Amino acid sequence: MLQLALKRSGFYGGALDGIFGFGTEAAVRRFQYANRLPVDGIVGNQTWQLLKKYIRGYFKYTLRYGDTYWLLANKYGTSVNAIMLANPDINADFLKVGQVINIPFGFNVVATDIPYSSFLTDLIIEGLSVRYPFLEVFTFGSSVMGKSLKCIKTGSGDIQVSYNASHHANEWITTPVLLKFMEDYAYAYANQGIIGGESAVNLYEKTTLYAVPLVNPDGVDLATAALTSGEYYLEAVNISERYPNIRFPEGWKANIAGTDLNLNYPANWEKAKELKYAQGFVSPAPRDFVGTAPLSAPESRAMYDLTNDNNFRLILAYHTQGEIIYWKYLDYDPPRALEIGEVMSERSGYPLELTPEYSSYAGYKDWFISEYNLPGYTVEAGKGVNPLPLSQFGKIYRDNLGILTAGLSEV
Repeated sequence: MLQLALKRSGFYGGALDGIFGFGTEAAVRRFQYANRLPVDGIVGNQTWQLLKKYIRGYFKYTLRYGDTYWLLANKYGTSVNAIMLANPDINADFLKVGQVINIPFGFNVVATDIPYSSFLTDLIIEGLSVRYPFLEVFTFGSSVMGKSLKCIKTGSGDIQVSYNASHHANEWITTPVLLKFMEDYAYAYANQGIIGGESAVNLYEKTTLYAVPLVNPDGVDLATAALTSGEYYLEAVNISERYPNIRFPEGWKANIAGTDLNLNYPANWEKAKELKYAQGFVSPAPRDFVGTAPLSAPESRAMYDLTNDNNFRLILAYHTQGEIIYWKYLDYDPPRALEIGEVMSERSGYPLELTPEYSSYAGYKDWFISEYNLPGYTVEAGKGVNPLPLSQFGKIYRDNLGILTAGLSEV
């Protein structure tokens, strides 16, 4: 994150490799010198507070005599429209000295070239909500470690749709996929543009989208090494040692307590328990432990409650890998589910398939279909071994843009 902030601020041109080497330290010193901070090459609180705005993608500015949006846009490499959009309650023709405004930078907020964490995700969500005030962000629950589970709501239509990502920790690449879609969708709507071949205004006026980019924040922090100490980390290490054939932390799919969230929903949970117990997952594990009871994990309970508290007509649950769309649960055949799924398949090139027996139970999509008999899809993005490398991000996003827009246009 430090290297990304330094790169976006123009002080670092090296690799985003997570190594605080000579090049990174030199960039920190240059940044400190330019910002009149003590030049010690150490990223203390003052330095980080100034750098953090480059992660969020905006900063607060106090207007001075003679300031105009045009002058500020040219000075900070952004546009008048972007500043106006981020300050809906301020009249650009009557600016007042001392007013505090939001100034978005000219680059996109969503990072697609560094590993993700709950902290990074929260900063990006904040940045998106400032740039695009029509995005409503709310907290609907918390994780085992007390991290907020956040939903981004947008749209004015009567039809509610919900997308989620990162039920599984080492499938975290789905989080930037969903966040980038939200950013591109918001930009297209604000500029009356097109996204995935669809009019963003038409999608916005037809539907209301509830997007949960990070269902499993603790697990993702563990899988990407953003969490490397503390009691929860040590317990995860203890759990992992009982499963030496599963790489740690890269192979971790569960929440931080060792419950596989996508096996914790009340959709034939007992059958999932039978199958996973037979495979040896009888207690907290890096993957495939179904929990002590349906909805025993706070994250799955929060998703369950969010869904029941609203009126979603279609859901997408993002996972990796396989380049497949799973659309059915048992013998349920929700109205138009096949038809919509075929559109998603055509637009993405992902085949529409039935869920394999070994993973056919207790998932979020399974529960949604069984509870509401409405279209629900598990999308297995990308191909390879989890966690998929960020080098796949571009292809994954291009492939899935049609799925994400079809979920709004076809429902």
